[in-house]
Amino acid sequence: MTLSEFDNVRPAESSRRRRQDAKPGERRRRDNGDGSREIPMVPEAEFTSYYGRPVVKPAPWGEDVALYLFLGGVAGGSALLGLGGQLTGRPMLRRNARLGALAAISVGAGALVKDLGRPERFLNMLRTFKVTSPMSVGSWILSAFSAGTAVTAVAELDRLTGSKLPLGPLRKVLRALEGPAGFEAAAFAGPLAAYTAVLLGDTATPTWNAAHEELPFVFVSSACLASAGLAMVTTPVEEAGPARKLAVLGVLGDVAAMKVMERRMDPVTAEPLHLGKAGTMLTWSERLAVGGGLGALLAGRNRAVAAASGLALLAASALTRFGVFEAGLASARDPRYTIEPQKNRLAARRAAGVTNDAITTGS
Repeated sequence: MTLSEFDNVRPAESSRRRRQDAKPGERRRRDNGDGSREIPMVPEAEFTSYYGRPVVKPAPWGEDVALYLFLGGVAGGSALLGLGGQLTGRPMLRRNARLGALAAISVGAGALVKDLGRPERFLNMLRTFKVTSPMSVGSWILSAFSAGTAVTAVAELDRLTGSKLPLGPLRKVLRALEGPAGFEAAAFAGPLAAYTAVLLGDTATPTWNAAHEELPFVFVSSACLASAGLAMVTTPVEEAGPARKLAVLGVLGDVAAMKVMERRMDPVTAEPLHLGKAGTMLTWSERLAVGGGLGALLAGRNRAVAAASGLALLAASALTRFGVFEAGLASARDPRYTIEPQKNRLAARRAAGVTNDAITTGS
């Protein structure tokens, strides 16, 4: 007899007792009906994974990655607002958005490097450019965005200190590059906010993979919420008009994208979005987004209301990213979220008349 370390978690077998009134060799029949129907010799199979272990390996990511998902959205949206301030002559909006973008991408990159374990691992990802790899493309997007953001932020810091930074002859170069760098950072803002959604959807994690088509729209809308909220907190209402408009558009996009995503997902894979910790975060995310959007739309010219609405939008964006992140990890831990959607897809293919391919025949 072979013993295994998993024998102590093996479920106990139910005892099989024969009917007391049954004769040897008599075939058992159903109690209901006229007794003409026989019960199946083998009961309907109910799936359980090997010792209840996950079918797919959960992503080895901690909350550092979730923080990077949120801060990447803040940085991307702030770069767009910085360009808006640059083009419309709003110096305080431009300055605050640019500095906010630099702060967000710096902390976010630090969280990403912390999750990688060693800084050189990020540099190793820049040795090649692979179009089919969201991680490779994302590394280059992050690098290009950071370069433009750094130039614009240093220019703002130099003005803020009265040109006292020790730049020397580089100050003229910085002034010449400031405008183009603002456009360059804004060009990579959208890809920065969306590529992390593509990265999650490209994994085998059930909930993330099932949401891969709509998740980029959710993340971009969430980035609009976060950056608009930050600008509403830090910028006087006289110059925060573009931020309020972006906040309203972000709320509409965020709520609509989440609803469409959940409706198009398999109901089983959408369950983790409504259960446990993830469900609580996403519920509050929607509430805070709607509340912050209404505040920005109806009373955004009041400084106190604008600041409160901005904080609500920031919190809503963070809860969206953390909630989606937690829902994916939860779906990977439970084998049900892997197997049942596969069975549903198989049944749908057979119902559509597809019966001669490798998926439906199993060969």
